[in-house]
Amino acid sequence: MDATRQCMSDQIRHALAERIYSGKLPPGERLVELQIAREFDTSQTPVREAFRELEALRLVESNPYRGTRVREVSPREMAEAYLVRGVLEQLAAELAAPLVRGKVEKLRDALDGIAAGAKAGDAKLYAAENLKFHRWIVEAADNRILLQSWEALSFETRIGLSVARSSPQELVERIQIHIDIANALDVGDGQTAGLLLRHHSHGLTSVWKDREANPVEPATMSKVSTDL
Repeated sequence: MDATRQCMSDQIRHALAERIYSGKLPPGERLVELQIAREFDTSQTPVREAFRELEALRLVESNPYRGTRVREVSPREMAEAYLVRGVLEQLAAELAAPLVRGKVEKLRDALDGIAAGAKAGDAKLYAAENLKFHRWIVEAADNRILLQSWEALSFETRIGLSVARSSPQELVERIQIHIDIANALDVGDGQTAGLLLRHHSHGLTSVWKDREANPVEPATMSKVSTDL
C-alpha cells in the first residue's frame, strides 16, 4: 500500500474515531465517503480504507442499502464485555504470575503512563497505556486461545469509549488498583492479581449498568483525543 495513502487513511480514521468517542458523530450518523474525501482533500480510496479499519474496531457498520453509519455501542454491550474481561483477565493473571515474577518492568512502565495520563487529563495517553497494561498481562499468560478470546472483545475500542465517558477524577481513583495488580504479579501472586483484575472489570460492569438504567450525557476529559 502506498505510504502517503496509508498516512491519509490513518489520519481520517483517527479524526473520525475521536468524533465518535466525543459524541460529535452520534450513533446512526451516516458517513458519506465523498463528503469526507472533500473535507480531507483526498480521493475516496483512503476514506474507504479508514471505514474498513473503523468497522474492524466495531465503531461503524456498513450496509449495502444504508451505507456506512456510526455503530451504537450500548451500555449493556459495554457491561457484558467488561464482565467477560474480568473472567479472562483473572485466568490470565493466574497463568502469568509464575512466569513474570520479578520481571514486570514493562507493566510498571505502562502503569506510569496510566498515572500520567489520568493526572494530566490526557485521554489519548491514558487509553493507550491502559490498553498496554491489560494486554501485557494477557500476553504474559502464554495462552493463544485466551489472547484471541480477549482480543475478540475489542478493548482497543472499548477503553477509548470508557475513557471518553469518565471524569478525570474517576480515572485518578483507578490508579491504585493498577498499582496493586502490578505489585501482586511482581511477587508471583496470581490469585491476588486475578481477583483484583476481576474486581476492577466488574466495577466497570456496574458503572455501565448504571448508565444503562440512568442515561446521562457522557463526562469527558479535558483533552479527549484518541490514536487507536
